Amino acid sequence: MTAKQVRVMVLNDMEKLDRTLFRMEQGYELQFRLGPTLQGKHVHVHTNYPAEGERFEHHKFHALDWINPTEREDDSDKFCTLDLKISGSYQYYFGHGDKEKSDGGYIVVDPVLRVGADNHVLPLDCISIQTYLSKCLGPLDEWLDRLRVTKETGYNMIHFTPLQTLGESRSCYSLADQLELNPDFSPPGQTYTWTDVGNLVEKIKNEWNMLCITDVVYNHTAANSKWIKKHPECGYNLVNSPHLKPAWVLDRALWHITCAIADGKYEDRGLPALIQNHEHLHAIRGVLWQDVFPKIKLWEFFQVKVEPMVEQFRDLLQSGAKPDRSKTEGKQQLKIIQDPQYRRFGNTVDMNSALETFVPHGNSPGAIEDCCNWLRRRLEELNNEQYHEIRHHQEQATNCIDGTVSYDRIADHGPKLGPVTRKHPLVTRYFTFPFESATLEQDLELINQPEKSCHFLAHNGWVMGDDPLRNFAEPGSNVYIRRELICWDDSVKLRYGNGPEDCPYLWAHMQKYTEITAKHFVGVRLDNCHSTPLHVAEAMLAAARSVRPNLYVIAELFTGSELIDNVFVNRLGITSLIREAMSAGDSHEEGRLVYRYGGEPVGAFLQPSLRPLVPSIAHAMFLDVTHDNECPIQIRSVYDSLPSSAIVSMACCATGSTRGYDELVPHQISVVSEERFYSKWNPQAKPSSPEEVNLQSGIIAGKLALNRLHQELATKGFNQVFVDQVDEDIVAVTRHCPSTHQSVVAVCRTAFKNPKHHRYSNEVPSMCIPGKIEEVVLEARTMERQAGSYIKDERSINGMPGYTVEIKEHIQLKDSKVVRQAGVTSRGRSEYVQEIVFEQLTPGSVIAFRVSLDPKSQELVGVLRHHLIQFNPLYKAGSQTDPNTPDILKSPLTEIMSKMTLADMNALLFRCDAEEKEDGGGCYNIPGWKPLKYGGLQGLLSVMADVRPKNDLGHPFCDNLRQGDWMIDYVSNRLISHGGTLAEVGQWFQAMFAYLKHIPRYLIPCYFDAILVGAYTTALDVTFKQMSSFVQNGSTFVKLLALGSVQMCAVGRFPALPPLSPALSDVPYRVSEITMQKEQCCVSLAAGLPHFSAGIFRCWGRDTFIALRGLMLVTGRHLEARNIILAFAGTLRHGLIPNLLGEGVGARFNCRDAVWWWLQCIQDYCTMVPSGTDILQCPVSRMYPTDDSKPLTAGTVDQLLYEVIHEAMERHMQGIEFRERNAGPQIDCNMRDEGFNIVAKVNPDTGFVYGGNRFNCGTWMDKMGESERARNKGIPATPRDGSAVEIVGLCKSALRWLVELHKQGLFPYNSVAIHKDGKQLSMSYEEWDRKIQQNFEKMFYVSHDPNDPNEKHPELVHKRGIYKDSYGASSPWCDYQLRPNFSIAMVVAPELFTVEHAWEALNIAEEKLLGPLGMKTLDPDDMVYCGVYDNSLDNDNYNLARGFNYHQGPEWLWPIGYFLRAKINFAKKLGKDTYDKTVYLVKNVLSRHYVHMERSSWKGLPELTNENGQYCSFSCETQAWSLATVLEVLHDL
Repeated sequence: MTAKQVRVMVLNDMEKLDRTLFRMEQGYELQFRLGPTLQGKHVHVHTNYPAEGERFEHHKFHALDWINPTEREDDSDKFCTLDLKISGSYQYYFGHGDKEKSDGGYIVVDPVLRVGADNHVLPLDCISIQTYLSKCLGPLDEWLDRLRVTKETGYNMIHFTPLQTLGESRSCYSLADQLELNPDFSPPGQTYTWTDVGNLVEKIKNEWNMLCITDVVYNHTAANSKWIKKHPECGYNLVNSPHLKPAWVLDRALWHITCAIADGKYEDRGLPALIQNHEHLHAIRGVLWQDVFPKIKLWEFFQVKVEPMVEQFRDLLQSGAKPDRSKTEGKQQLKIIQDPQYRRFGNTVDMNSALETFVPHGNSPGAIEDCCNWLRRRLEELNNEQYHEIRHHQEQATNCIDGTVSYDRIADHGPKLGPVTRKHPLVTRYFTFPFESATLEQDLELINQPEKSCHFLAHNGWVMGDDPLRNFAEPGSNVYIRRELICWDDSVKLRYGNGPEDCPYLWAHMQKYTEITAKHFVGVRLDNCHSTPLHVAEAMLAAARSVRPNLYVIAELFTGSELIDNVFVNRLGITSLIREAMSAGDSHEEGRLVYRYGGEPVGAFLQPSLRPLVPSIAHAMFLDVTHDNECPIQIRSVYDSLPSSAIVSMACCATGSTRGYDELVPHQISVVSEERFYSKWNPQAKPSSPEEVNLQSGIIAGKLALNRLHQELATKGFNQVFVDQVDEDIVAVTRHCPSTHQSVVAVCRTAFKNPKHHRYSNEVPSMCIPGKIEEVVLEARTMERQAGSYIKDERSINGMPGYTVEIKEHIQLKDSKVVRQAGVTSRGRSEYVQEIVFEQLTPGSVIAFRVSLDPKSQELVGVLRHHLIQFNPLYKAGSQTDPNTPDILKSPLTEIMSKMTLADMNALLFRCDAEEKEDGGGCYNIPGWKPLKYGGLQGLLSVMADVRPKNDLGHPFCDNLRQGDWMIDYVSNRLISHGGTLAEVGQWFQAMFAYLKHIPRYLIPCYFDAILVGAYTTALDVTFKQMSSFVQNGSTFVKLLALGSVQMCAVGRFPALPPLSPALSDVPYRVSEITMQKEQCCVSLAAGLPHFSAGIFRCWGRDTFIALRGLMLVTGRHLEARNIILAFAGTLRHGLIPNLLGEGVGARFNCRDAVWWWLQCIQDYCTMVPSGTDILQCPVSRMYPTDDSKPLTAGTVDQLLYEVIHEAMERHMQGIEFRERNAGPQIDCNMRDEGFNIVAKVNPDTGFVYGGNRFNCGTWMDKMGESERARNKGIPATPRDGSAVEIVGLCKSALRWLVELHKQGLFPYNSVAIHKDGKQLSMSYEEWDRKIQQNFEKMFYVSHDPNDPNEKHPELVHKRGIYKDSYGASSPWCDYQLRPNFSIAMVVAPELFTVEHAWEALNIAEEKLLGPLGMKTLDPDDMVYCGVYDNSLDNDNYNLARGFNYHQGPEWLWPIGYFLRAKINFAKKLGKDTYDKTVYLVKNVLSRHYVHMERSSWKGLPELTNENGQYCSFSCETQAWSLATVLEVLHDL
């Protein structure tokens, strides 16, 4: 059972995709998902793909329902879906909010073609088609004899040019009656009908396994069609298209010039009937400018009659008329208004504009006369402008006439029409004239007789370089008057208007024609597609598909632009575009076309069954020659027919030819003038017989073998292609099957120049064929034979009898005449190569080999595929079992991995270079490229995620794999060296790689990828099973963020945490590989990668406890979280938790906030973990039971956690004041001496914790100045001394919790005791809590009242309605800076805030601080704001040098989590409407994080970005607290 193919279309606002082609197969599922610009919005997707059980109607759209599989937090997995079961073109659009239509595009679903009596599927790439000019088939009862040639040549599809009654020109595409079968097909006494044709087509399908298609011609009808005479409104005539009158006048004048030249009337002016040179062309120009243009005065159609206009104006002025300004909109512009009937001087001007432009100075007759004179002068100017415009058109017309006459009568490559006659006029007529011609003057009078002028119908044609999306016969186009149309005078251009209501007869007639065609033929070729009005073709094809749903539609487009091609393909649902091998000027270009039009590269990666929908190019129908091409024998040589055909046949797309090419007909078979019949099939035909052909005729035998090969390759899945330009004439095309790894290599020696006149080299380079040549599929060459020379037959279309093909099929290499085997070499242990030397690869010859892997490689690939089935059932094809399977491969990988811990997963998947180096290794470095981001699988997978979708096999990563086993060995050896379960996984890789190493090197990248993808997805499944139900049931985004927990939580070679109490249960132990003693191996949390990942800088108190809730509690890693909390508890000293942990022994107690984050985590643990309050009774091994004790070993002094908590609270109330140990440059080379003095106290009046000084920084904004040059060394950029807002919030949260715990009997203390002035005082936790509650809003809120009595420094206020960043700073203005820290307090202690104030402050923060990924750390209105962090810059700028602005503007990610959580929290209190808007904001912001993580090779979120989300090279690429706080937002949602 193969997995269902699903393609994902990600919708993004402002993305125009109407010119992008998306092709899908029937049975595929299309999912629409929301891109980052749309997440959170109420998006609706509409499509005209019919709902179940309904008919397709082009204009009928319905909305799709959204499916949200996780029913959760974010929009990353939300999708709506279409099951594509019907072929055709379908439109979708989407909108959101009040925008009904934001953007959209098209999906083209391929038809499924069925053939044979059993109706088996004919894949599109299998098609081999041959074109017939239907009129050359003779009577219907002789067709099978002629069509049998196609069957016997191995084609499986026939294309008939139109089978309808032809017009008098006898062009195959000029149809006199679209509904009537050509009477030529009925012999005397017999009348065949469409039913007979249909029966024949059905017989060909069932008995010959061939399908038939035919043309539809919508753009024109034959000029002599009877129905157009009855319904002239169906064409462009002078009644319904009066804008063509001037062009018609010119056309008539040119006809009269033709008559005059033909009658010799211009010979005396140097213009004879036989035009032969440039003097004659010059004479034509003279006649046009002296006789024609002055006589017909075309400019009069575009001018005004001045005097009547002036008189009308005078009457208005005299009656006192005033302008109506509402009509002119104040634009004083006098313009000519074109007469819609295009009468001479029929134009007018807008009198309203005239009155506004020319205003008299009073009412006197003189003033009015002046005004009239101004108007007269202006009208004469306007008439003059029109005159010059027409003169410009006449110049272009002259040039076009000159070019046409030159090509038709003088040019060597032209038709050389001979003398000008009425049958071969000077230039083609542009309009029909179904009346007797009189004088020009008399002809021109007919223009005013509608009953006659309605029959002057415009001919069709094509315009060089014109916009194919514009109809050149409609108003606004000057193609006819400028004579730019290359005209088909046997056809009339049809005028459909905008819909059936504009021309009911024409639409009904053409729809019936379409339905007849679709009833009998499986497909249509859209003739002249690029000139057919799109809405017409759209409607007609919809009618055809209602008759035959799986309609095959092909077309030739000459738009010159792939984007415009796509407009036609999209709107019409074209299946295949015709591509011409004849467009290639040499063999190199011909080979390039094969590569372009289909197939994947050899050795391509297996793509997942669910993957993004990517733009495609239109499916190709690649033809060696089309019926419009010039004859290749004339352009190239007869010897090139076979090799060029072979190159085309090896293309991985539909291929084909035109009848006559295979028989070597040495001229173009003209669609207009050819009237002979095709020859019939007769196996016994003599070479000299022009009426019959057989396998010996022309290259038919070669084509049969090539067609068979083409069809076999497509049926058997040889969908990988490699084209090798061996030398300037030799092209080798390889088709490869990715499941069996069989190849067919065709080597074709082209002969664009005739070998009889051109010297081809005798030196043909030898070739190395990788693998074992099983057989020569075919070898063939064009050779001469004795059969007389070519004489064009009168009755039959005959080819050159003097050539045939010498062909051998399915022979052994030793029996080949073309090549010999030079030797078998084995390049390395897995590269089995056969060298081939060409002995007889003459120009015009072809040889094709069938190549397999050598037997050993074939077996190993089969076994490898067998072991890969556990990951993807597609590997079943071509798989085989191994009797000697190693034990490690006998059980599925899931079973081995299920024994792994999440700490093991960290080693398997992640570990950056610093972590790897600590273990004695390092990340794999790709020479000439760069090292991988991780030592684990994610490092490799991140690169492959870029390489795989593009099949970028030339990437250095793939080169490295092909060149040697280094990367392969790195993967397995790295894991084996870890021991334990990781070593088992390493052994599994080693066993898989043992097969991989011995297959051909070109296949290693795709199988290495398959092994790694399988292992990686298995590891993820096992990982998420060990996490909380929130993660297991969460969205893709939730899982991505939860992986951050695996990324950051590791057990290193050296323990990062101080040892826990031996009395504690469930602590992991291992034997140290250094001391060989038993030691604890608890997981520790890195602050960020790569900078804070290993050694002393891995663990930080503040970072750990800001990240712990999101990365460990939310993900369900409760035991490991407990151990981290208790390990840090053991290092408490001075009532503080260390900033830099340094394993406890080297701890620095220089931050005021870590202890409060630690307390918050204990609170979160108690509330989130089942029986979480048990942690309060856990033993804590105190490393420093007193401030001055030496570090004690674990178990020396144990306390219960609640006692340690109480100590921390009591020490703060007592007041903490000490000097750091070892103060000086040995612990901080930038700090000034005063900075080593640490203070943290509680204000007894307010209850606020305060501390710090202006020489140190005790909160997370901890940048210390480092530049001597800028004089900021030793000065903190953001000391935040006094009471930092988030610390006050965290303290309040802890107090509220302790009060509650005490009430529940879970915490024995209800107050803190302190010694002051020799007395013991106490304060209850409830009172402390109350003091903060009473004072917070008073002291921190900056109110709108300028006279607020609580405001100490009103002169420093520059934003109102916000919360201060601190209270009581030594530099008072710092309190008033807008920063994002207040939102932390809002989350942990929302009770401190009034809802309205909180909401306003959050909105100001949103407006001023919210960036794409993070929060600006400082208000951009602040004078020291700078949003770009550069730690290496040293200059004189105090505010910038050496990254002094680290927290003065750059956008940090972790605060955004608190900001969004605060928004959600307060929005809930403000009603549903506000909450819904907030959820939209949150989802929209988070979608950017999702996109960043998806694209990040680190699979993480950075520490910070520069302003507006720009990348900052000094930031950690992935930061624990960034991942954690974003995950917490999703948890809150």
